[in-house]
Order: sequence, then C-alpha cells, then structure tokens
Amino acid sequence: MITVEGLNKSYGANHVLRDVGFTVDAGELLAVRGRSGSGKTTLLNLIGGLDAPSSGRVVMGSWEVTSLGPAELQRMRRETVGFVFQSFGLIPVLSAAENVGVPLRLTRTPARAREERVRLLLAMVGLADHARQRPYELSGGQQQRVAIARALARSPQVLIADEPTGQLDSETAQSIMQLIRAVVRDQGVTAVVATHDPLLVRQADRVIELRDGAVR
Repeated sequence: MITVEGLNKSYGANHVLRDVGFTVDAGELLAVRGRSGSGKTTLLNLIGGLDAPSSGRVVMGSWEVTSLGPAELQRMRRETVGFVFQSFGLIPVLSAAENVGVPLRLTRTPARAREERVRLLLAMVGLADHARQRPYELSGGQQQRVAIARALARSPQVLIADEPTGQLDSETAQSIMQLIRAVVRDQGVTAVVATHDPLLVRQADRVIELRDGAVR
C-alpha cells in the first residue's frame, strides 16, 4: 500500500531524514518509533503529502505522492488519507458531530447521508451519547476519539497518526491505540502511527525505529 524509497529531507545543513526506505502492506498497522527530534513527524508529513522531500519518492496505492502537483496532492489527501494529530485539531465552536462532519461538508455530501455517516462513526468510537458536546466539554481521550472519527469520515485507505496519544495518560493512551488497532482490523485501513511510547508499539503489526533521521 505504501512504498518509501531513498527518502531524504534537509533544511539547510540540518539533515532530518537520511535515505529512509520501507514498505507498508495493505491492512497493516506500522508503528514508527523514535525519540523527539528523530524525524517521525517529518516522515509522516512526507508520506501524507503535507511536505516534499529533498530527494526520494513515496508511493501510496496508485498515487506517486512525491511527483504530484498541488491540486493532485489535495485530491489524494481528500480521497485516500485520514490524518490524526497529537493536538486533536478540533474546531472549538463545533459539536463533536459537527467536527466529524466537516470533511463531508467539504465534499458536499448530502445532509441525510452525512448525518448517518456521522452517527455511525461516533457510535464506532464509543461517543454516540456525546454528539452535541463541544470539545471543551470532552476529556482528552474523548476529543481524540472525535478526531479519529473525523479522520475516517471519507473512508480513507490510509490513516496517518502523529503521536496520537502524546497528551493522554497511559490508560487512555492504551484505549486510543486499541481503537486504532480495531479500525485497521475491522475497516481494512492501513495505518502508520508515530510514537515514542514503548507500551503503545505492542499494538502494531510491525515497528520501525528512527534514529537521527535513519531507519535502524
């Protein structure tokens, strides 16, 4: 599903990634482990087309991500990838249901289909009874569940999660990783999750480690 070949990323004299290469099979949960500053976020941004490498290539399904122009990148992200970030990224003035529905509004999904999809996703992440609550009324773990539901709104083939449990206590973090594990299993999604927590990598099918920008 994902192929990374000879990926390098530099900012001036700062070499963030050095000749990184690996593959991820369809339906696999890959954990990218490494300390802060090891290049995990940069790697995920390159895979998801949020940034461009200095050299190398990324292929995701039928998309050669690193050769796409801005319009094609936007289409690829809209059709293929769901993103989950450590900071949740929810819109404060919107309810949980409205946050989950944002991607569907952007693609002008009809209201009835959108509302049904939102109900299904909130039930899937265990928040059916919290649809009308705003982010500040939810716990950190609940907010991350909303963020995961939003990432799945358009049925992506790939889920990219950057330190999705970094702001959560260990028990809540485990429940979030178990949820991601269940999504991979039940929805057939391919997931790449960056984490520095050794307890969380146990949920992964496979682990790669970044040290000083290289796979070790």
